[in-house]
Order: sequence, then structure tokens, then C-alpha cells
Amino acid sequence: MRLPVKILITSPVFPPDLGGPATYVPSLAKYLVERGHEVSVVAFCSDPEPKGWPFKVVSIARCWMPLRYWRNFLAVWREAKRADLVYVNEHLALHVLLAARLRGKPSVVRVYVDGTWEISHRLGWHDDTINAFQDREYGWKVTLARRLQRMWWGWTKRIVTPSAFMRDIVMGHGVPGDRIDLIYNAYHGPTSYEPSKAEARATLGIEPGRKLLLAICRLMIWKGVDGLIRALAQLPSDHHLYVAGDGEELDNWTALAHELGVGERVHFLGNVPHAELMGWIRAADVFLLNSSYEGLSHTLLEVMWLGTPAAVSAVCGNPELIEDRVTGRSFGFQEVDAIVAAVREILDNPAQTARWVAAAREKVSQGFGRPELFARKERLFLTLAGQAPASHDEQH
Repeated sequence: MRLPVKILITSPVFPPDLGGPATYVPSLAKYLVERGHEVSVVAFCSDPEPKGWPFKVVSIARCWMPLRYWRNFLAVWREAKRADLVYVNEHLALHVLLAARLRGKPSVVRVYVDGTWEISHRLGWHDDTINAFQDREYGWKVTLARRLQRMWWGWTKRIVTPSAFMRDIVMGHGVPGDRIDLIYNAYHGPTSYEPSKAEARATLGIEPGRKLLLAICRLMIWKGVDGLIRALAQLPSDHHLYVAGDGEELDNWTALAHELGVGERVHFLGNVPHAELMGWIRAADVFLLNSSYEGLSHTLLEVMWLGTPAAVSAVCGNPELIEDRVTGRSFGFQEVDAIVAAVREILDNPAQTARWVAAAREKVSQGFGRPELFARKERLFLTLAGQAPASHDEQH
């Protein structure tokens, strides 16, 4: 007889904040609770007391970074005492995995980005893409970061990756394939969404005839919103770019929009609650993702399901979802002319675009269902908790 498992999940973001883990973690936690397990979550969150969830949420407020991570470590240390296992969704995971290790609890880490690449890029230690980063040597700081990451990956019982791209990255760090479970990100949105495109636009107050180009992302340099702004400058004046999300590049990209004369056509929406994002996706004429890095985009899955045509950079996990001129359009990162061409092709060929949209929705429905993919994670957790026979439930 299967017994309930006590699972502690950690996350770098949690609603109302935006980001892939803020979509994924609550969805998985609710699934596990529905399956009879006891779940608690420790997460960085702007809301000091998240309420309304069927599981415990311990919020770690933003503050001086060393203090923030220390508080996170202590929270994980306290919560892990009662847990059967710890499921880590953080790319800088040393402190949480150390807490689990000191408690003697088995851990699983979900690797959705090469953390050494992201942090060293943000700190200015290099300016390479994630692919170029894998094959190059840098100074002692990057070398140390890589060694630490390999160390904390070695502390885990299993590593989960959300895409084949990320599985290859992890294996490139020397992790054996039999310690990695490729379990794609699942679609977490509504199974049905009633408002039509026209109704969604009316609710949002979008002017009739305006072409709504939508981006949803953290405002980080590798998300490439500057390329979208440059593309907008080459498109007609009835095309407007709406950007949901916040981050450190907001001021720079706002200034760029005004410099290029499109300041009135670029709308930074800030953090939009996830439920409201569904309306923005439905209202959009084209969804744009010009990123140099994506593990496997939760937002892109939602866009594909809700029937909005997508044009994305052909990098990392994106081609596992968008095949050019099959399920959408793709282009090279920051290739402004190609972005412009993709937008025009989508808008000028409605019948062709409708075929791509239908194929995209079919792809999500056939391979990215929440029940099937979350069941695989549950089996993995049961195995590590000693409630199921060991097996390697591997690859799509």
C-alpha cells in the first residue's frame, strides 16, 4: 500500500511574482496534495504571507542577498526536519541542498538553467551565450562556480531536466545519464478558456485595429526585449509591443524605445498575475520570445495551447516546442530583420498561421499534459522515499 510522502519543495520565485518556477511549483504542489501527499514550499516571494494555497508556504522576503540566502537556508533546515525528501527548483542550490544534506534527507534537483552561466553572466564575468559558455575556460571565479555546482549536483539522488537541451548541458558537466530524468515541463493553464480574442481585447481596452505583439519574461539582458523593440521600429505604427514582467533592464529598454521613436508603442506592464496573463495571451496577435536562453518555456506552452501564434528564437529548448513553419516561426537570437519578417508572415497569411496554431496546440495536448508528466515525478518521489520499486523512468 502506498503511503503519503512528505515533500518539501524549494523555489526561487512564487506567485504573485512571475517566472517559470512560479507557474510550475504551485501546480506540482497542488497535484501532489490532491494525490494525498503532504507538501510544504519554501520560496523567495514578494508576498510575506502567501494565502489561499492547499499547502504550507514559507516566504523569504527580498533583502540584502547574503542575508536572504541565510534565511532561506534556515527555513529549509527547519522544514526539512519533517520531510521525507526535498525537491529543489533553484539554479543556485548550494544552500538548500546543504540544508537537506545536513538533515540527512534525500534530494532531487530540477536543473532548468546552468546556474554557473547565469550568475557569472549577471556579474559580468563573461558575455557568452549558454552554448558558447560550455566549451570555454574563464578565470578562477567561473572555475570555482563550476566546481561548486558539480559538487551540489553530486549531493542529489536524481536530477530532473525539463528538456533534452538541458539534459545535454548537465551531462556535459560529467553527470552520468542514469542519474538524469528528462521530464518535460507540463502545460499548467486552464483546460478551456472561454473569452474570445475580441472579448479579451475589449476587457483589456485594446484599440480595434491595433496589432498586439506580446512578450512575457523577466527583464534580463538574455531575454532580448531590446531586439523586439528594434524590430518594432521597422513595423507599421499600428503595431504595439506589450511586455509583461519586471527586472533590471527596465530602464535601459524604456530609454531605447524612446531613442528609437517608439516609446509610445512599447508598453511595460510589470508583473501581471498569472490568471490575467491568460487574457493577454488570448488578446495578442503574435507572441514573441527573443531569448538567448530557455530551458523549456512554461509561457510558450500556454501560448501554444491558447491558440496565439508564436515567433521565437531558435535556441536551447525552444526548438523542442516551435518547429519553424510547422508550429510557429523561429529566428536567430537578436536577428532583428528576421523578427520583422516572422511577424509580417504570421499576420499576412492567416490561413497558413491557423495551420501552425492548430499543430502547436496538438503538440501540447499530445506530449505535455500535466497528469502524465506529474505522475512521472510522483513515481520518482515515491521511489526515493522507499514507497515504490526503483526504476529509471527516462526520456521522451
